[in-house]
Amino acid sequence: MSHSQSSDDVEHVRFYRAPDDNRTIAIHIGAQFSAFERFPPFMENEDEIRHVQEAYRVSDPTLERTTKAHVTDNGWPLQIIMLEREPGATTLPHYHVPREELPAWPTRHQILICQSGRARVAIYTRQGAWLGDVNLVPNDLLLMIEGHEVEFLEPKTRLIEIKQGPFPGTDADDKVDIAEVTR
Repeated sequence: MSHSQSSDDVEHVRFYRAPDDNRTIAIHIGAQFSAFERFPPFMENEDEIRHVQEAYRVSDPTLERTTKAHVTDNGWPLQIIMLEREPGATTLPHYHVPREELPAWPTRHQILICQSGRARVAIYTRQGAWLGDVNLVPNDLLLMIEGHEVEFLEPKTRLIEIKQGPFPGTDADDKVDIAEVTR
């Protein structure tokens, strides 16, 4: 998140946290998400406000606080930003660059988006502690930072998986199986 407010009680957003140190293990964003004002974009000074006004071609850049939500921490290697705009809204053509080299993390972050069907995703810490299950339905999104297990519940369930690259070459090099899990 762009600000240090607690987000555990936001409707249609659930944070799964490790019991030992409260680190975020996964974030489930339900298809009905609408809490844009709880995750406002960073606009702290006149230069930033002016940039948003020009880049998004809007007369009132403060509307960004009700149509754009920065759900993940700004320091994470994958960012989830929810956008809701009216027809005709546009941006200047652009691309994104890292301001600095990405920090080293003990895991590669991964996103699942449910396109159709239903799937159950169990959330685990790297140490194997079970934190709960997410039942994904169409248009749900789940960011996973540590362990998970996926069970497909309906025929032709389709999930889109997005994760950090590059792929290390083999499935065995790509993942670590958690030997013992506690439920």
